[in-house]
Amino acid sequence: MSNYISWMDWAALAWFLVCWIAYSLFAKRRAKNTASLSSVLHVHRINWMRRLLVRELRVSDAALLSNLERNVTFFASSCVLVLAGLLTALSVAEQIHDVIADIYFAADSSILLVELKILLLIGIFIYAFFTFTWSMRQFGFASVLVGAAPAPDDDSVTANERRNFAIYAAKVIDQASHSYNYGLRAFYYSLAAVSWFLGPWYFIAAATAVVGVLFQREFRSASLKALKQVENVGERLFHDDKDLYRRSLKKPDDPAV
Repeated sequence: MSNYISWMDWAALAWFLVCWIAYSLFAKRRAKNTASLSSVLHVHRINWMRRLLVRELRVSDAALLSNLERNVTFFASSCVLVLAGLLTALSVAEQIHDVIADIYFAADSSILLVELKILLLIGIFIYAFFTFTWSMRQFGFASVLVGAAPAPDDDSVTANERRNFAIYAAKVIDQASHSYNYGLRAFYYSLAAVSWFLGPWYFIAAATAVVGVLFQREFRSASLKALKQVENVGERLFHDDKDLYRRSLKKPDDPAV
C-alpha cells in the first residue's frame, strides 16, 4: 500500500489539469468576442495612457503603476514562503500520511500518493512564482514607458506617434496584468489541489468549483458590469471596435470625434 496510487486519483489529477488548461484557453478565446474583465480593462488602459500624454505632471500615474507592482511583489514573495513550507512538508510525508489517515472522511492514501500531492502543489507555486516575477518585470517596463512619455508641448512627436504610444504602452500593462492574472489563477487552483489530500472526489469537485468561480468573476461579476458602464465601453467594445479604438486615442478637442 505504501506505493499504491488508484486509477481514481490519476483520473482526478487529469480532470484538474483539463480544468486549468481548458478554462485558460476558453477564457482567452471568449474574451475576443465577449466583454470580460481583461477586454474591458484593456480599453480603459488605452484611455489611461492617452490621458497621461496630455498631463504635465505624471506623479499619480507612476504611483498607480508602483501600487500595481507592489501587489504582484506580495504574491511573488508569498510563493517563496509557500514553497519553503512545501519542501519541508515533502521531507515529512510519512507523518502527513498518518495525520490524514486519522481524518474519518478522508479517503485511503499511500505515502507515495501524499508525496505526489505535495509535488503537485510545489509545481503550482513554482509556476505562480515565474508568472508573478514576469509580471513584475513587465510593470517595470511600463514604468520606463511612463518616464519616456512625450511631454504635451513636445512638437517633435507627431499625433500618430502619440496614438501608437498610448496603444502599445497600454499593451505592455495589459500583458503584465495577464501574467498577474495567471498567477492568481494558480493560487485558486492550489486551493483545489489541497482538497486532494481528502480524496479524489473532493479534488474533482474543488477543481470544478474553481472554474465556476473564475468564470463568474471574469464574465459575470458586478465589477465587470460597472467597468462596462464607464464611458459606455462595454456597449461598444465589439459592436464597433475599430471606431472605439480610434475615438479612444483622439484628443478631446479633436473635431473628428
